[in-house]
Amino acid sequence: MNNTVIFSILIALIILNVLWNFWPAKNKAKGASPILSPSNDANTQLMQLQAYERLVLLVDRIAIPNLVSRLNTPGTSAMETQVLLTQTIKQEFEHNITQQIYVSADAWKAVKNLKDQNIYIINQLAQNLSPDASGTDLNKLLLEYMMTDKKGNLCEVASEIISHEAKQVLS
Repeated sequence: MNNTVIFSILIALIILNVLWNFWPAKNKAKGASPILSPSNDANTQLMQLQAYERLVLLVDRIAIPNLVSRLNTPGTSAMETQVLLTQTIKQEFEHNITQQIYVSADAWKAVKNLKDQNIYIINQLAQNLSPDASGTDLNKLLLEYMMTDKKGNLCEVASEIISHEAKQVLS
């Protein structure tokens, strides 16, 4: 099997795992408790909502198309761009790591899976380029991959999970 097929299968498995394990309807079917218990006060709810807001922003900031447009640096090599993109994802994630205290394990895991998937995609596609490829070549390949990937968008799945849980806090 070539690398593209293996890569596509791995991405599909990651997305299926997220959909299977974290889709909100599954939690309802299991009779999972709501995100907030009756003992939570208005301050706790406000903190939770702020955490969900920050996670929505994080998901948007680490989406590959947004990273590419924000960090496009002409004149860099593909390797330099690869390092810049992956370091930025890690820094964004680490900057928001405390938000996991205020959200469900499912929401946090969806964000973590998105981070891991995006780093994986960047690294895999960068490996397919020649050693003398430019950062623009990598960015172009990343955007093409994101546009042609028909298996689903983990960024959208993570956003939906976060949004659903934030709405539960509001109700």
